[in-house]
Amino acid sequence: MKIEILGTGCSKCEALTQNVKKAVADAGIFAQVEKVEDMVKIMQYGVMSTPGLVINGEVKSTGKVLTPDEIKAYFQK
Repeated sequence: MKIEILGTGCSKCEALTQNVKKAVADAGIFAQVEKVEDMVKIMQYGVMSTPGLVINGEVKSTGKVLTPDEIKAYFQK
C-alpha cells in the first residue's frame, strides 16, 4: 500500500502525517508513507485544498485532518 500526504508543510499537513503513521502502526499493516510537498505533483492530483490523503493513487480526502480511525477505515476499502 502506498500512502501519500499532499501538503506544503503546514501544521495541518504535519498533523495528518502523524495520524497516518499512527493509523498504519495501529492497523499493523505495511505501507509506504510519502510526504509530497511539490505543488506540481499536488496539482496533478487535482487537489486544491491541503492536506490531501492519497492511497494507492486515489485521492481519499482533501482539506482536513483525518483521525487515525478515519484513516484506518480506508484501509479496508
